[in-house]
Amino acid sequence: MQSIHANNYPIHFNQNAYEALNNHLKENKYSNLFIVVDTDTNEYCLPKFLPLLGTDLTIEIIEFESGEINKNIETCIEIWKVLTELGADRKTLVINLGGGVVTDLGGFVASTFKRGVDFIHIPTTLLSMVDASVGGKNGVDLGNLKNQIGVINVPKMVLIDTQYLETLPQSEMRSGLAEMLKHGLIYDAAYWEKFLDLKAIDFADLDELIYRSVEIKNEIVMQDPTEKHIRKALNFGHTLGHAIESYFLENENKKTLLHGEAIAIGMILESYISLHKNLITKEEYSQIKSAIKSIYDDVIIEENDIEPILELLIHDKKNEYGLIQFALIEGIGKIKINQSVENELILESFQDYKS
Repeated sequence: MQSIHANNYPIHFNQNAYEALNNHLKENKYSNLFIVVDTDTNEYCLPKFLPLLGTDLTIEIIEFESGEINKNIETCIEIWKVLTELGADRKTLVINLGGGVVTDLGGFVASTFKRGVDFIHIPTTLLSMVDASVGGKNGVDLGNLKNQIGVINVPKMVLIDTQYLETLPQSEMRSGLAEMLKHGLIYDAAYWEKFLDLKAIDFADLDELIYRSVEIKNEIVMQDPTEKHIRKALNFGHTLGHAIESYFLENENKKTLLHGEAIAIGMILESYISLHKNLITKEEYSQIKSAIKSIYDDVIIEENDIEPILELLIHDKKNEYGLIQFALIEGIGKIKINQSVENELILESFQDYKS
C-alpha cells in the first residue's frame, strides 16, 4: 500500500511501516528511545510491536492509565518527570503507541519537552488511525473541556498497521467509524455511500476504506495546516458532539460516551441544522439520520441535560469573537464553514434527535 505524503511527514501502512521506521532509526543518531503506551496498549499492542523494532538503542516504556479522563496536564507532568529521571535529552525519540488519547497526549509531551523532541505515532485504534494521529494536532483536556491545551506539531512519521485492530472491541470500531462517516459527508459522497449498507461491506476491504479516510483528512489538512479556513470542515459534528462528550464525561449520573458515539449524535444534530439552513434536502437528512442511527444506539438526552450541554459550547475552542461557529454540510460531500446558528434551532435539533 503506497505511503501518503502529508505536511512534512509520511504516513506508512502495514509491513512497509516497520521497514520505514527501522530505516529512520538507522539514519538518525538518537540517544535513546521512549515508547509511550496506556495500560491497554501495553498489554495488547506492545508485545506485537517490540519484535518488529530493529534497534540497539536503550528502550524505556512509559505507561499511564487508559481513558480520556487521564488525558490531562497532570499525566503530562508525570511523563515529563519520568523522561527527565531516565535521561531523555534533545536527541531522544518518543514513539506513541496507542489510541487517540496516547497520540494526542504523547505528541504534546514530546512537542514541549526540552522545547521539542522527535516523535512518531503508531495508532492502534480505528479512531486514531483515521483521525487523531493525522494532521499534527497534539493536546490534552482542561477539566472536561476537550483539547483546550495543545500545539500543532507534526511527527516524523505515522505508521498505520491494521493488525492492531484485532485487539479492539466492536464499540471502539464503531467509534472510529464515526470519523470515516464524517469524511464522506464533508468531502466525498461516493465514500459516504459505501457505508449506507454495512452488511454489504466486505471488511476484507477495510484497509482500503481506512486508506481513503486518511487520504481525505490529509487532503484537507494539506490545504490549511493551522485551521484558519477549510480545515474547519473537519469540525462537522464536533461542535455539539464535543459538548455532549464533555457533559457525559463529567456527569456521574451518565455513562461516559466514546468519542465517536458523541460525534455520531453531533452529526445528526448538525445535519438537522443544515436542513433548516436550506443546505441539504429532507431526503439527504433522512438518509443521514437513518444511516447513523442504524449503527449507533440512541443516547438518552433529557430536557435538563440540554442547557448544561449548550453552556459548554461557550468554551469550544472553535469559537471566534465569542460566537459559536459551526461547520455544516452543504449537500452530501460538501461543507460550509463559519456558520452561526441561533439557540432555538439548536434546541429543535435535540428534540428531533429524540424523535
